[in-house]
Amino acid sequence: MAKRPADDTEQEQEAVKNGSRPMEIDQDEAGEFEDEYEDEFESEDEVLEAGVDGRPDAVREAEAKEDAMDVDQDTFIPGRHKLSAGETLSPDLSTYELLHTLEAPWPCLSCDIVPDQLGSDRRTYPATIYSVAGTQAARGREKDNHIMVMKMSSLSRMERDNDDEDEDSDDEGSDPILETKSIPMTSCTNRIRTHQLPQSTSAKPPTTLTAAMTESGQVLIHDITPHLTSFDTPGTTITPAQNKPVCTIRAHKATEGYALDWSPMIPEGKLLTGDGSGNIFVTTRTQGGGFVTDTTPFTGHRGSVEELQWSPTEKHVFASASSDGAVKIWDVRSKSRKAAVSVQVSKADVNVLSWSHQTSHLLASGADDGEWAVWDLRQWKPSTSLSSEKKPSPVASFTFHKEQITAVEWHPTDDSIVLVCSGDNTLTLWDLAVELDDEESRDTAGVQDVPPQLLFVHYMDQIKEAHWHPQIPGTIMATGGSGFGVFKTISV
Repeated sequence: MAKRPADDTEQEQEAVKNGSRPMEIDQDEAGEFEDEYEDEFESEDEVLEAGVDGRPDAVREAEAKEDAMDVDQDTFIPGRHKLSAGETLSPDLSTYELLHTLEAPWPCLSCDIVPDQLGSDRRTYPATIYSVAGTQAARGREKDNHIMVMKMSSLSRMERDNDDEDEDSDDEGSDPILETKSIPMTSCTNRIRTHQLPQSTSAKPPTTLTAAMTESGQVLIHDITPHLTSFDTPGTTITPAQNKPVCTIRAHKATEGYALDWSPMIPEGKLLTGDGSGNIFVTTRTQGGGFVTDTTPFTGHRGSVEELQWSPTEKHVFASASSDGAVKIWDVRSKSRKAAVSVQVSKADVNVLSWSHQTSHLLASGADDGEWAVWDLRQWKPSTSLSSEKKPSPVASFTFHKEQITAVEWHPTDDSIVLVCSGDNTLTLWDLAVELDDEESRDTAGVQDVPPQLLFVHYMDQIKEAHWHPQIPGTIMATGGSGFGVFKTISV
């Protein structure tokens, strides 16, 4: 990120908001190269001894290392540097393949991407994304809350100098289009997640459900299929009845909660919900289309349940994270309703979890102290919570962020790539497969607190949550107090 004076950024900010690049200055034409060392050395041995540029190797290596460690004072590192009065941040647009932003009437601290019928592994432009989000209206304005069902289309790629050679470049410069449908709510949405039921016939779109964990403690399940259909079927109207929830879960007895997850292994629909009292409930969709909540909760956490994640491969297994610093593994078949495994992974609140869909024994966690870690569940044994033996250690952990971790999510198809959101207003991308050799380690020895696995830093004010699009490789949708962002970097 480069710092720019406030009076130089107004036009570029507007360009970024519209997904276009600011005009670039033409570079001077390059002149011919001259060999400044021509005829200085008479033999090959003399050249090798002096180095390719005429300097001894030791001198050249020392100067190269010094240059590599010379940090550009205009480079802004979120969480390390602070903006001065009147300064704003401007992104390096050359690092993005796609970048669009939009504002919402109220902040949305949770969102989810809706799978669509437009195909998988989409790499052409313009792009289209369907999504949902829940608002957080100000105190006293709770009745202004709603669930936003959105279709973002004509999302163009960033312009490039060599676009004329790219067959997919004829769409650039088009204006993005946002279409929305609103479902009235009477409480803020703390977290929202979608689930699609199996298609009954190919002629009909799949039924899409949303579950919203609200500030009031209720969990509302809506069928948003009509809202999604209305985007692509002109003249479709939404009736008041279609805005009403198909189920309201009251098992949490007005206790506010944040944890919510649909099982990827139960197509018919199975939902986990957790609250501030440490209770976890399971709700199952019946064959008749209704919902039944088991009234006996899973208990064991000494604090609020902050996150729930179903196993991607075991339909009876799920993980939970809590403000007590523990992560627990559960089996819904357990009659005792107690955790099978419990590991104290942090001294701080554990806010978020993500279970790798590519390598099912890997679980990522993010905590209030800014640390996020990756755990190998094969090292977690039932005896861990019962004996004094050494606790398992993470296979990787990072303290680059100095504020709370608010989201963590594995890449859907690459088990080494992870996105992380933090209270320091950044979304970072990480490649866990990166390992430095000895030469690279020497070159980066002076870079403090910047792990080599860090791929990319995206700045977004008040960012809260983000998700990879499962059908558009490398594309991310993020939400927070400042609105929404949709982007794709050229590095992933």
